[in-house]
Amino acid sequence: MKVTEAEIVISAVSKKQYPVTHMPEIALAGRSNVGKSSFINKMINRKNLVRTSQKPGKTQTLNFYKINERFHFVDVPGYGYAKVSKKERNAWGIMLEEYFTERENLKAVVLLVDIRHEPTKDDVAMYEFLKHYELPVVVVATKLDKIPKGKRVQHIKRAANKLQLLQEDIILPFSSETGEGKEEAWGVLKKFL
Repeated sequence: MKVTEAEIVISAVSKKQYPVTHMPEIALAGRSNVGKSSFINKMINRKNLVRTSQKPGKTQTLNFYKINERFHFVDVPGYGYAKVSKKERNAWGIMLEEYFTERENLKAVVLLVDIRHEPTKDDVAMYEFLKHYELPVVVVATKLDKIPKGKRVQHIKRAANKLQLLQEDIILPFSSETGEGKEEAWGVLKKFL
């Protein structure tokens, strides 16, 4: 997909702040520091529309990015980051559950996992949560450029097995550094738009 327009619309913390629109939405979920911001920037050919940070846990709101006046990418707070208070984590949990369970515009969730490591128990819990609510999931295995070519298949299989990936869901290897996997990702995501 050729992206000609991309802008942040709003950073929301509750449904009364969501954009009032019929545009489809694709949410991006994953552990803090897995590369959600880099994924979005690479997909839309921007260097830093979405701010990347060396500090995990930077995204604390639902950030709606309008793409080509056609759909929204929705960047959600990362999970698994210890330096956030329990109270704050609970508030995020409520905000995310409300969005994932009640937002009619939501068409699919991209769950990002780090291909270098086995998915964490938080990754597994998020996948199970999304499947419980019957949401289509596209697993994107980030940081592909950090794995030798000969070991990629093995790492992808390991991730799919750990998540107990259902047959209807897809796992895509991806590198924000090289752009490898970008065309495949657009090919899959277009089906939800």
